[in-house]
Amino acid sequence: MPIDLSVSRRGFLRAAALLSPVLLGSNAFSMGRLPFPFIQHPPVPFPHFPGRLHAFVWRNWNLVPLARMASILGASENQLLKLGQAMGLDRPKPVSDEQWRRSYVTIIRRNWHLLPKTQLEALLGWTAEQMEFTLQEDDFLNVKLGNLKPDCELLTWSSSTDKSAENWIREVVKQEFSELQITREEPLFQFVKDLSAAPKHRTETLASNFSPRFGYGYFTLFGDPLLDTDLDPYPDGYLQRMAATGLDGTWMHIVLSNLTPFPWDPAVSKGWETRLANLKKLIEKCKRQGIGIYLYLNEPRRQPLSFFEKHPELKGVTSGQHAALCTSHPDVQNYLENAIAQIVSAVPDLAGFFTISASENPTHCWSHFKGDTCPRCASKGPEAVIVELHRVYESGIRKGMERYRKEVGDYKGAGPQLILWDWAWPDGWAENIIPKLPSNISYMCVSEWSLPINRGGVESKVGEYSISAIGPGPRAKRHWAIAREHGLRILAKIQAGTTWECGGVPYIPALENVAQHIVNLRDEKVSGLLTGWTLGGYPGSPNLEVVSVIGSDDRISVRDALTQVAKRRYGAAAEDMVDAWYGFSKAFREFPYHIGVVYQAPVHSGPANLLWKEATGYSSTMVGIGYDDLKGWRSIYPEEVFINQLYRVAEGFDRSLATLNERTKSLTLTKEQRLEFERELSIAEAVAILYRSVANQADFIRHRDQLGTVADRSGAKSRLRELLLSEIKLARRLYELQSADSRIGFEATNHYFYVPDDLMEKVLNCRYLLENWVEKI
Repeated sequence: MPIDLSVSRRGFLRAAALLSPVLLGSNAFSMGRLPFPFIQHPPVPFPHFPGRLHAFVWRNWNLVPLARMASILGASENQLLKLGQAMGLDRPKPVSDEQWRRSYVTIIRRNWHLLPKTQLEALLGWTAEQMEFTLQEDDFLNVKLGNLKPDCELLTWSSSTDKSAENWIREVVKQEFSELQITREEPLFQFVKDLSAAPKHRTETLASNFSPRFGYGYFTLFGDPLLDTDLDPYPDGYLQRMAATGLDGTWMHIVLSNLTPFPWDPAVSKGWETRLANLKKLIEKCKRQGIGIYLYLNEPRRQPLSFFEKHPELKGVTSGQHAALCTSHPDVQNYLENAIAQIVSAVPDLAGFFTISASENPTHCWSHFKGDTCPRCASKGPEAVIVELHRVYESGIRKGMERYRKEVGDYKGAGPQLILWDWAWPDGWAENIIPKLPSNISYMCVSEWSLPINRGGVESKVGEYSISAIGPGPRAKRHWAIAREHGLRILAKIQAGTTWECGGVPYIPALENVAQHIVNLRDEKVSGLLTGWTLGGYPGSPNLEVVSVIGSDDRISVRDALTQVAKRRYGAAAEDMVDAWYGFSKAFREFPYHIGVVYQAPVHSGPANLLWKEATGYSSTMVGIGYDDLKGWRSIYPEEVFINQLYRVAEGFDRSLATLNERTKSLTLTKEQRLEFERELSIAEAVAILYRSVANQADFIRHRDQLGTVADRSGAKSRLRELLLSEIKLARRLYELQSADSRIGFEATNHYFYVPDDLMEKVLNCRYLLENWVEKI
């Protein structure tokens, strides 16, 4: 995922330390193939369980087959079944092959503090190499886990002797969950089946003034989907829904050396023929539904220092145990040009490539701003290196098309387009790069980047991933103006569906904000849209639909666009829903945005994030594990402001929901409209719960940490009790919502941030703290 380092304007490693401060200043932060660090850091405690064994059984129930769990513990399935039932768990549901293969990130994260790495590999049935590849290449999972593996001892089976603790767990489960009413229960990943089926109603795609309009697949796996195609990343029904929503493209992550031969070490490219053949099949399939595929290009990837012992002439900037393949060397340029040409000649119907040339994975010598240490690139400067690199990319595309025409015949289309994304460029680069680019390159900016905001009296600027702030910002406008002057098409990268402001929902129903942003981009004469990074691609969202409506009409207003979408979906409830969307949008504009907040605060997991009576010592991780790191969560915001702003968002959503429910309770809707309406309400309620919970947790940590300095502890004790009771209530309600709607809690690269059993565990966690800590303060 693009990691936004722009706001602080610090060097990459200093910004990395901000994103993953648990490294305690280490320069081991990496987004390449560094060995995963083993640091003697103890796992966090889970005292609401009798021990790690009980926690392991609970956390893998309904996610890992009993046979797999038993095999790594040296236990029998019956022993595990009895232990789970002793804690009040129902008989585990069968784990389908599809669920198993779509939930490995969820399984890794929930076992991170329970199992050593070797035992976790055994649980997944992976080799050490598979684990390492996933940690490094699956959207920077290593960063999301904090760049370290807690020092867990081997876990083995032993008969439980703590029956009283098991009885307590079972009784709490009975008290808190036996009377919940879930009228419609969906298994995990039910949305995959629903979205893969042919739509009941074929909706004509609106013509749009924006082209391309491409976003990530809602459930497309990130790691290596072109090698393992048993799970179809783009079922026909899903593609039809994408097209009906108004999208004409999607994008995939690739590593160039996996898709084409790596000339210096063929072993690196094992399976490239299969991947390229599968890409061809996917392109043909998507094209039939009017969807083009774009490939994310962040190349060439750096190599371990051992590689350069054989090829010292290719070595560029060194970072840790790796170095860049220097793109100023003609052999590296030839490799890039030929690799891209090989892809294009094999799949000329590829819609295009889009590039990141600063930050993200370490690539060329200036990609992480250290090019002055390369004897070839230092004197050229970053701008010249980036221009040269994109000329090589563009030459590869032309060469590939020429090869195709020569070997196969005439090709009527224009061939793949090249989109340069200026993500993370420091100020001043664009002015020296854009004028020197080939005129057939398209130029893309994050629309809301550098937009000034004031939240709770705190002034800052937006980086990206914001629906709470309405772009475009001054940076994009400035760069687009330069690009227009030199004849380049301009694109905007936005987040139309959801953002890392709240990543665990299919969309954020702040539709006024989304619609106003698109109207602004329409008026700015933007040519095309990247509608989101890996999140927010849900094809049934009203957000993407309103993008399509505005893109098809040069004059339609924000309210008219919202009304058109609402009438199609909710019939008689349309006007009331539009008013609610305005209310949600107003509330969402109170979100305490900062890139540190959206990355570090547990806004994606909310009540599923646990609480502790003492500080864990762990720092929150990027969209991964929140722990109890209030300082990291709030970033630039004072504690009081951070907490109050989150409560403001939650209360604004709740007020709009209450008004909407009151106005529509007597309306007559069709069965289909009623279902759509209720699911919309559940998404809005989930957003409110997530934010209220983070505010609760922040206030809990603040009061917990002040206990030692407070003379009268009765007030703190009362507030801690109140917050824990509120968290129980929120966890129970989110349990109901997620059980009825499998979309809640899911994101393509993080899989499920939480599952219903996590919300049950949070209730255990809070009840334990109430009974064994708060009452004894």
